[in-house]
Amino acid sequence: MEMMKNFTCIGKGHGAPCLPATREDWEALRREPWLAQMCERIEKGDEQLKHRLPVWTPHCAEFKDNHRAIADALKPLNRLMLDFDEKGHTDEIKAKLLESSPLEPLLIEESVRRGTHVLVELPDGMDADTAQQLMKEATGFTPDAAVKDVSRCIYMVTEAHTKYVSDKLFDTTECKKTNTNNTNLQLGVANKNNSVDSVDSCSEKSNLCFKGIKYEEIIREYWRRNGGEPAEGERNVKLHKLAVNLRAICDNKKEVLMEIMPRFGLSDVELKSVVDSACKEPPKGVSKMMQGIVDALELGISSDEIEDAEAVAAETGVKVNVKALPMGLKESLAGVPVSMHMPVLCGVLPIAAAYADQVQVEYCDGNLQHLGLMSIIRGEQASNKSVVKNAVEVWKRQFDEEDALARKREEEWKECKKGRKANEKAPEDPHVLIRMVPVTVSCSTLLKRFKNAGGHTLYSFGEELDTLRKTNGAGSWSSKYDIYRLSFDKGEWGQDYNSDSAESGVVKVAYNWTILGTNGAMRKCFKSDNIENGLSSRILVAEMPDGAFSKMPKFGRRSAEDEARIQEAVTRLRSFSGLIDTPRLRKAIEEWVEGKRVEAAKDIDHVKDTYRKRAAVIGFRCGVVFHLLSGKDKESKQCLDFALMMAEYCLSQQIKAFGEALQSQYVDAKEECQRYGANHSVFDQLAPTFSRDDLRALKSGTTESGLRNILMRWKRDGWIESVDRHHWQKTSQCPIVPRPIKVN
Repeated sequence: MEMMKNFTCIGKGHGAPCLPATREDWEALRREPWLAQMCERIEKGDEQLKHRLPVWTPHCAEFKDNHRAIADALKPLNRLMLDFDEKGHTDEIKAKLLESSPLEPLLIEESVRRGTHVLVELPDGMDADTAQQLMKEATGFTPDAAVKDVSRCIYMVTEAHTKYVSDKLFDTTECKKTNTNNTNLQLGVANKNNSVDSVDSCSEKSNLCFKGIKYEEIIREYWRRNGGEPAEGERNVKLHKLAVNLRAICDNKKEVLMEIMPRFGLSDVELKSVVDSACKEPPKGVSKMMQGIVDALELGISSDEIEDAEAVAAETGVKVNVKALPMGLKESLAGVPVSMHMPVLCGVLPIAAAYADQVQVEYCDGNLQHLGLMSIIRGEQASNKSVVKNAVEVWKRQFDEEDALARKREEEWKECKKGRKANEKAPEDPHVLIRMVPVTVSCSTLLKRFKNAGGHTLYSFGEELDTLRKTNGAGSWSSKYDIYRLSFDKGEWGQDYNSDSAESGVVKVAYNWTILGTNGAMRKCFKSDNIENGLSSRILVAEMPDGAFSKMPKFGRRSAEDEARIQEAVTRLRSFSGLIDTPRLRKAIEEWVEGKRVEAAKDIDHVKDTYRKRAAVIGFRCGVVFHLLSGKDKESKQCLDFALMMAEYCLSQQIKAFGEALQSQYVDAKEECQRYGANHSVFDQLAPTFSRDDLRALKSGTTESGLRNILMRWKRDGWIESVDRHHWQKTSQCPIVPRPIKVN
């Protein structure tokens, strides 16, 4: 019996790995009853279900590591899938093509929404545009004009949707030698929006790079740190010092130094003399200065700031890799001191997410979410919180421009309404869309804005949290609490008044915001009596660096090019809609939140257990914004690192800002007697076999019922087992906190 050949790849979903598949695999899947049920539900209007359909690749039979991307296509095929969006014309198109078709049809099927898919053999030398034009003339219908690159996938439909199949569909023998011109054309177009995971990769000239950093960049930074390039009379001395520093990151190889060293007029013989002299003694390791230069360039910052970066990392536990950030986020940090990178990122992420308001994502628990983010940037007076304002000002330009026109229309309507005669009919409300609202907006006006939003997310930027607190001091602050909480998951909110002067109705709340404030103002907003209402765990908090007795920070300016890139990022975010599948991101966050669960359970730390859950959601949503801005097909390693960094930072800052107040609530229950910020694990301190008295000694002040609950929880999780009535022993299942996910 002849072995079945792979003619396509099949994935469980749009972002899932695409595995090579045979005719038997393809036909069996199209006969699955569950697939028929899914297609039937989609036809009846369940549009969201479409994104859960399996996919197959008509233009490629195999990808490297099953990763569906142009760069990883191992077996591209000379085929073109045409997508006709007009509904209900499949039989008509089939009849025309089977009677007379300029290109040989391999498959004709009706899509799940009653459009038509036609797969044709692409003749040698013919490009996609020419083929589409020929098929347009043959069918009378216009196919999708987008270039169909080799990595394109298509949703699977049932056998009943299949109108015509040629046996040549499953025979890829003639397609093994793919037309070079056509492949290059497809790659050339598609690569504008697809890139590889590496940052500033130097693979084509690996001998000119160190850790992915070009030696010319290292040398440029070296000159900046050491008085600039050599002047007349000091050339040889300075070049010798440079060679001594470089040899440690060149494995002391003279041939590498000869290639990367600047010459400044030296001949080969003269340069060789300098290099030989520098390499006489065995290298003593990388100098502190050179290590600082490399570390800084890896992070995309000035080498002058590497010590600041290390200090921030020691204090907050995170280190921002500016070089790895996508467009928009990277330019937001232009001219910003390292110590303020996280506050600026936390400040701009909510507005970035607001621009991507037509996107849905599936979270680790299987539920769909929108990108709801709220952040508070806190710091003492004169702590340079305006650096966040300056970045947000650039991001909100498109909102401001559109809202200015909408507000003008609304003002004209109000003037017309105000100036009408007593017997004249009031002009019709224009129902304008205004997305930038002040944080002090009244609940009634906010409701009106939500009603006119048409499913879009509103955004607010506030310079003073204390102003917000004062304006809501008469009781409506509690109403705003409700609105903010609901906006995190797009919940319903409304009000009902028996008056034409007040707005009434029920709406879906989609509202992101960024607010600056002092530590004192935040303490007044979040007190022990309201800390448990859920808002504190939904907020991304960032703390400005302590400026007490410190030198004045130095700020740079964003260039016009930086600002243009931010606007380009805004446009990109607004272009996305529908379900964005992020399986790698889900896996990374799921492992992170499980690790924090184990930490909290071992410490019996209720505060960490409370905040870890939504910190994971916030980190996940930040990761989605990163992924959208990166323009890549799948989530990169840098994207996953960023999401985990944001989740970790969010958790630590929430505990630091709100943990003590929340802790006081748990003390009443006599079960949380350990300081909220401790990382010392109670479970790990216990011996392999321990008694209740051992546990009581570590959890002094805990009641007998509290100790009993702790032991019951550990036993239920399989961490311990009973030895006798008063003794327990740890099992082989006792947890080890998972390390951060490794991404290949």
